[in-house]
Amino acid sequence: MTEVEQTQTRIFQLLTNPATQGKAFDLLYDTYGRKLYGHILRYVGGRDDAADVFQNTMIKAWKALQSFRGDAQLSTWLYKIATNESINHINQQKRKAVISIDHGELPILGSLEADTDMDTAAALDKLQQAIDTLPNKQKLVFTLRYYEEMSYEQMSGQLGTSVGALKASFHHAVAKIEKFICNRD
Repeated sequence: MTEVEQTQTRIFQLLTNPATQGKAFDLLYDTYGRKLYGHILRYVGGRDDAADVFQNTMIKAWKALQSFRGDAQLSTWLYKIATNESINHINQQKRKAVISIDHGELPILGSLEADTDMDTAAALDKLQQAIDTLPNKQKLVFTLRYYEEMSYEQMSGQLGTSVGALKASFHHAVAKIEKFICNRD
């Protein structure tokens, strides 16, 4: 049994007893929290937004943990919740931006923290701007593949999309990012 399977089994054992359910959640948080937050941060772009989405993800996971059937790995299930919460957040932000523009206000854009290496910061900012222009599906596939280094097979299991479609989405995302960056230079 792998370490991941052992952790998943331990979490489920702790869940069966109401007295140890809090420990189950603590173990879940300790095991997956950091990676989930990083995934969300790369997807939504800002730390405050990522913290909010992460909190919503953990609340949803806690509420649904006892109904988890174990058809997939716990991490896959958690990433799916995090991804869905990220998409919901982005869609809400887009609706708010449209409302703000309609009322004569401009939405406030997230800013990068001060960085001593401005070339690196500028390049990362440009990359994030390019990623932000992608459609949600391409943004998700690019983020999972590029930042999370997730295989197409893992993504397929998580997203319920064929490997071929995921490869095509990633290819289109890369092409759009390259075009965006080249046109901005």
